[in-house]
Amino acid sequence: MLVSEFDYHLPKSAIAQRPLKNRDQSRLLLVERKTGKLTDKKFREISRILRCGDILVVNNSRVIPARILARRNTGARIEITLIGKSQEGVWQGLVKGKKPKPGERVELGEGAFLSFIKELDLSPEAKWSGGLWELSFNRDCLDVLEKLGVAPLPPYIKRFSAEEYAEDRNRYQTIFAKEPGAVAAPTAGLHFTQRVLEDLKEKGIEIAEITLEVGYGTFSPVRVERIEDHRMYKERYYVPADSAQRINEARRRGGRVVAVGTTVVRTLEVVSYESGEIRAGEGETDLFIYPGYKFKAIDALLTNFHLPRSTLLMLVSAFVGLDLIKKAYGYALTNGYRFLSYGDCMLII
Repeated sequence: MLVSEFDYHLPKSAIAQRPLKNRDQSRLLLVERKTGKLTDKKFREISRILRCGDILVVNNSRVIPARILARRNTGARIEITLIGKSQEGVWQGLVKGKKPKPGERVELGEGAFLSFIKELDLSPEAKWSGGLWELSFNRDCLDVLEKLGVAPLPPYIKRFSAEEYAEDRNRYQTIFAKEPGAVAAPTAGLHFTQRVLEDLKEKGIEIAEITLEVGYGTFSPVRVERIEDHRMYKERYYVPADSAQRINEARRRGGRVVAVGTTVVRTLEVVSYESGEIRAGEGETDLFIYPGYKFKAIDALLTNFHLPRSTLLMLVSAFVGLDLIKKAYGYALTNGYRFLSYGDCMLII
């Protein structure tokens, strides 16, 4: 299939730049796969939409403040977004600003600094040379980030100073965030609040946690023409035995497995047998799901509205069908839904 088949016009005005004051007041578009019916809801109503016995599977990955705003020795601004560790003491990052030189050192404040080691090819399969840098810190990287870093917001969310990022330290985390390591939020989880969790519990709907460290593989652009030629970056996952057991028991009782976000979908599909049974485990995955994929592990999906031509949109299209997803996105745009990370969501059943 061609990447162009997953294109659509996304006006800038539809991209949510700030989160809502109350997370659970997001709008929810209910999409029924069998009938193609679309229904406007509020996320606050999710416990009334789901059934007793269903189980929601959430990603408890915590976003690290992986973006560094600094100045070079020349005084020029530089922005570095870390996307993962390549080896002990060495990180990989994307740079916004004038291209650095190997060996260049950037002072970060409080005695901390980073050094650029070498440039790597960001997307070899698309013949995209350069763009990715290996770098090291003179101190423990995570300690430096906690003190000096800001939330690694996607580039379509605009912030112009460290002060403007202050709110995002909290709001770009889900209520489930526990395990540090992600460089992007599992955004479908951003809508949950304590009162929603209480409503779900009262209805008899369980919640199970898994971890997928959201990395560059989730949000990297597709730079090839045919989706089959795209390669995902590997991301670490962990499915505890307790969560696997509870998911399997819920399914045996007739409950639906509801994936909260595309990261959960990819993780469950990696650890599932052909029967759909989930096994506990940990490892790395570069699973790329696009139309034609046969799902084994999930029955429903809660997800935000995604960028055109993205691997996330391709995954959702694989689950719901490309025609219906285009219909749903067109409806959402016409009716004022907010798109992308801080936007509204859809529940596909």
